[in-house]
Amino acid sequence: MKNQKDLIDRALSGDPFPGLPQGHFIDGTFCAAAAGRSMESLDPGRAEAFAAFARGDAADVDAAVASARQAFETQWRDMPAAERGRLLQRVAELIRENAERLAVVECLDSGKPIGEARGDIQGAARAFEYYAGACDKLQGDTFPIGPAYLGYSLQEPVGVAAQIIPWNFPISTAARGIAPALAAGCTVVAKPAEQTPFTALLLAEILKEAGLPDGVCNVVTGTGAEAGAPLAAHDGIDHITFTGSVASGTAVMKAAAENVTRVVLELGGKSPVIVLGDCDREAALDGVMGAIFENAGQICSAGSRLIVERSLHDGFVEALCRRTEKLTLGHGLRDPQLGPVNSAEQLARIAGFIERARERGIEVATGGAETTDPETGKGWFFQPTIAAADSPNDELVQEEIFGPVLTVQIAEDPEHALTLANNSQYALVAGVYTGNFAHAHRMAQRLDAGQIYINEYFAGGIEVPFGGNKKSGFGREKGLEGLLSYCRTKAVAARI
Repeated sequence: MKNQKDLIDRALSGDPFPGLPQGHFIDGTFCAAAAGRSMESLDPGRAEAFAAFARGDAADVDAAVASARQAFETQWRDMPAAERGRLLQRVAELIRENAERLAVVECLDSGKPIGEARGDIQGAARAFEYYAGACDKLQGDTFPIGPAYLGYSLQEPVGVAAQIIPWNFPISTAARGIAPALAAGCTVVAKPAEQTPFTALLLAEILKEAGLPDGVCNVVTGTGAEAGAPLAAHDGIDHITFTGSVASGTAVMKAAAENVTRVVLELGGKSPVIVLGDCDREAALDGVMGAIFENAGQICSAGSRLIVERSLHDGFVEALCRRTEKLTLGHGLRDPQLGPVNSAEQLARIAGFIERARERGIEVATGGAETTDPETGKGWFFQPTIAAADSPNDELVQEEIFGPVLTVQIAEDPEHALTLANNSQYALVAGVYTGNFAHAHRMAQRLDAGQIYINEYFAGGIEVPFGGNKKSGFGREKGLEGLLSYCRTKAVAARI
């Protein structure tokens, strides 16, 4: 389509992208940072700045929280649930109407291929659509406490909810938190990652266009230290949903503890993909490739550990390497199979893991080096990489690399595969490929993870609860459980 091509050509030109908001979104309007500061957003595919945005601090957070509190107490919590649902449905429609512009901006900000970004936009629309339908289904219960009493419960909105959003899936993560919070009757203060601020701001603009009252959803941009930390520590916040690293999540939890603020934490992962000898080999190859190389491996739930049964190992890994070496790299707007990593810091982190692995004598079967966009010689790219690790305690097995690096482990049998899979400080998701469905479900019962994929990695959608165990965090997003994260239960017992 001409409009799609025009948008992409303009974005690839290196000229400033038109129409991007430069301020915070507070109380229904865009406004400059209180301190008058701004910072640049960088295009990972070129390693160059393409826009500027507000650099906020505690003063901006205070203003946003005050606006959200006012809107909660005077408007949003008492709006009829069906009316909230109609408004959220309109948001879903507007996201779809603006899908291509949102996808291009998401691609510029995060670096991911435009095809993946388009999928993320449709997923964001679906999140609002799903929770639009849930608004008037949220209800309490009754208790059998005897004929002389009436006992019942109410599901009330918890209040002002903070959303601290990561850089790897900016609009997806924003939508999966903001949509259920609004559906439950909460108001929101969102803080997107400093690397990827723009789709959260554009989403706020869409919410206003859909009719959301001023103050119900506010977005403050800036660094984690200057804006995120004051938000997590704010005594006007009733709930925090945080997605990010274990270290940052620990800091958020400590800050929240000072005010006894509720938290949902979705942190790191080192998720295993178990491939057993009786699997559909081609389906497993497809699944493993997508599990690690989507979004250049920058996914908390990426299948970054391949645990393959010995009977299948040699041929399977050889086929995997051949496929990996054929992947196309390039700027996300050209829709390659593998885009850049998000930042120079992330590129250096990935390279450090591989450098140390080589020093330990670990075999790197393919890839393993920094590179650039073959068309321009620019950008932050790392070759898709497959490495083998003999020790289950090696850092390639135990640490989250957050890049296009797959670690291969050999299992002697299904029981050994299960032992290897559970040998991790993380427990976010796990995948199983096998032709024995009964065996798959028995294994799913014993895998320590918040979500199990069987014969298709990343199966499911907004309907399926998502979250982790161990150091992957706690609490659940998505599904009806995600809606309950923004509710508090009030019990009533009356003598009649």
